[in-house]
Amino acid sequence: MIAAQAALETRMLLRNGEQLLLTVIIPSLLLVLFSTVDIVDTGGGRAVDFLAPGVLALAVMSTAFTGQAIATGFERRYGVLKRLGASPLPRWALMAAKTLAVLVTEVLQVALLTLIALGLGWSPRGGPVAVALLLVAGTAAFSGLGLLMAGTLRAEATLAAANLVFILLLVGGGVIVPLDRFPDAAQTVLSLLPISALSDGLRDVLRDGAALPWGDLGILAGWAVLGLAAAARFFRWE
Repeated sequence: MIAAQAALETRMLLRNGEQLLLTVIIPSLLLVLFSTVDIVDTGGGRAVDFLAPGVLALAVMSTAFTGQAIATGFERRYGVLKRLGASPLPRWALMAAKTLAVLVTEVLQVALLTLIALGLGWSPRGGPVAVALLLVAGTAAFSGLGLLMAGTLRAEATLAAANLVFILLLVGGGVIVPLDRFPDAAQTVLSLLPISALSDGLRDVLRDGAALPWGDLGILAGWAVLGLAAAARFFRWE
């Protein structure tokens, strides 16, 4: 039942034009634009080496947080979650299916963005295990926050808030603009955000060839625990 629901959730996501714009087209355009046009000073080295890990982090956020929050919020508003909750599929299995759909979508995103980045001259380093752990931890963190938002706010408020957060974190999360371009006080706060931890962690591994960045992984794990626990406690199905 979980596999069937996950397949349905994935098909619905991939058929949604607005979701594809958010999860595929925008990250791809940002990667190509800022890698080929000298708009933002990304420091030493090639721009694509800085941007590719950040855009991968943005892709995770767009699917696990923004897309999932909006879709789940409107499913809750229209009573879809209530009807599914009354079906033979347990509620925990429905959440598991949604998580699997997010992971499948992210695999497709990462594959596409990696191909684009390689075409732009990206030379990734580091081990795949460290990258996978960071992506999974980032997915858990953003999923918890997205479900918390979808389960507590009205659908319209979720739509506005999720898109606003996406834009703010795109600018201030170390995705395109390095955090060291911000004032020192702001850097301390911004570095604790999940998007910053995921961007910096992936950059440490894929650009600098570092081992598993435990500090960034710890930040992501903390957000995951807080977000998922709060979502489980406060999520309203109706």
